[in-house]
Amino acid sequence: MISPWLLMILIFGVSAFVSWRLKSKFNEYSQIALSNGLSGAEVAQHMLNENGIYDVRVLSTEGMLTDHYNPQDKTVNLSSDVYYGRSVAAAAVAAHECGHAVQHQKAYAPLKLRSALVPALSVASQYMQWIILAGIFLLNTTPIPLAIGVGLFALTTLFSFITLPVEFDASRRALAWIQSHNVVTEREYGFAKDALWWAAMTYVVAALGSLATLLYYASLLSGGRRSD
Repeated sequence: MISPWLLMILIFGVSAFVSWRLKSKFNEYSQIALSNGLSGAEVAQHMLNENGIYDVRVLSTEGMLTDHYNPQDKTVNLSSDVYYGRSVAAAAVAAHECGHAVQHQKAYAPLKLRSALVPALSVASQYMQWIILAGIFLLNTTPIPLAIGVGLFALTTLFSFITLPVEFDASRRALAWIQSHNVVTEREYGFAKDALWWAAMTYVVAALGSLATLLYYASLLSGGRRSD
């Protein structure tokens, strides 16, 4: 059976590859102009309007691949390359983020659950690593701090796995919309689908990495209890 430590190293390598591949694909498809000439911001606005969403703003944000939907203030935040870009990559990413806005409008259950976990996760992330570190040092004395740390880390792992259906569903909605509304040609659709697939893989690897780390900490806790 593969050890949690070796699994973490393996997933780290896969994560680095997937991250590189995503950036490579985004750069490649950013060079392919969208046939209809729409910008990412225009694609986003059209998708929102077509879904009857008029209370969500489309904004430009700094950075690369920093695109996200904020359900708190109802904003679709697009990186400048996506907001102003008129490429296949820009259209795919903009539509994907609007997919989250559609999920919000339709009260998509996994999105609601993920949003509900955010406050608890925010608090846990502030103290989790310190509690785990203290737990490792105190393991020969008491397993309680590490057990608390493992519990908090389990919450972050749960969050990572809940994120998966949210991201895959947003991509599904985005691809269905850009195809049905002729935003892309058949050739461009294939590129958009490929770009969003690699984006989704980053979340898969992150979830597996979180699980591997959780198993590693759990193995430390289990080993410490056996030695008592």
